Amino acid sequence: MHRQAEARDATVLAVDVGGTNTSCAVVDVRDGYFTTTFERRYSTKAEPSLYEPLGRFIDEASSAGVALPELLCVSGAGPVVDRRIALTNAPWGIDGDGLSERLGLPTYVINDLSAIAWGVLLLDPTDPNELAQLSAPDGAAPDPYGPVVVIGAGTGLGFGYALRDDGSVRVYPSEGGHVCLPVYDDESRAFSRWLEARYGFAAGAEAGVSGQGIAAIFEFLSASEPSLSEAARAALSAPAEDRPALVSTAADSGDALCLRVMDMFVRLYARVAADAASVFMPSGGIYLAGGIAAKNLARFTEGDRFMRSFGQGYREHVRAIAARTPVFVVKDYAISMYGAANAAVHLADGSRWRPC
Repeated sequence: MHRQAEARDATVLAVDVGGTNTSCAVVDVRDGYFTTTFERRYSTKAEPSLYEPLGRFIDEASSAGVALPELLCVSGAGPVVDRRIALTNAPWGIDGDGLSERLGLPTYVINDLSAIAWGVLLLDPTDPNELAQLSAPDGAAPDPYGPVVVIGAGTGLGFGYALRDDGSVRVYPSEGGHVCLPVYDDESRAFSRWLEARYGFAAGAEAGVSGQGIAAIFEFLSASEPSLSEAARAALSAPAEDRPALVSTAADSGDALCLRVMDMFVRLYARVAADAASVFMPSGGIYLAGGIAAKNLARFTEGDRFMRSFGQGYREHVRAIAARTPVFVVKDYAISMYGAANAAVHLADGSRWRPC
């Protein structure tokens, strides 16, 4: 259960379309509390469109005696244009007008990182089950009225941000995952040049800070190894989409090469976050979402690896910005569902809330 004081009562059908799964939930919003009353997950690639799983979900929820939704909010990877998303990670798209006509519900379509940004606004920074704060030199606490940045490393790398002022909230999507990959030493510069040779141009941050980025770092570093462990050989021979999990598991078992891979990944992630801190000065905090950070939290916290790299900068005032920016890892995997519900109830009350 999550709470936000200013939220109208409603029952929301929240949907998050991912490359692997489409998650659906009925979220009841009462007296500012958000509670999931029914949820299901469907295979995205097994469905011909979004209409089929949504129809089955509503039938299943109705059969279970769950109150039918009043609002629908769907999030997906990609920019929203004319209430549509041409999904970057799924075989079909999201059509807000079509969904509204088919289901008879007021429908909102938002970017997946926008949903997470809306969700972050519901989280309690002091609750270790929801968030893990990475150590901050200034012991920084989030400003409840300050800007918020969300960075989500998963299959790809997504960005979103929220601005809060005078009781209003504006949440924006971003393609910040495609800014140039930041480098910090000779090895990361060599990796950047290796990626440039692959892409024919300077690589974006997503090429190193994502699941595919872990696979690329592993391929790059393994090429200079005279011999590989059994775990590393297994990862190298596995399909590219399976390598990140195999590398992470091998690192947890102490494999030297895979530990180097995860070390570079975390440091690159930290430099991306540091650049975001300088651009947005997010006194409300930077929130690292997506499964990679939460599942590899020890890699981030060990020896303050993430924060030591995050806090570096070529000028004193840049280092000062990093020092006063709180950074959290999002541990609540239902964040997209609650975020979509939060977006819906506030976008339905459109006088004070900005849809994005």
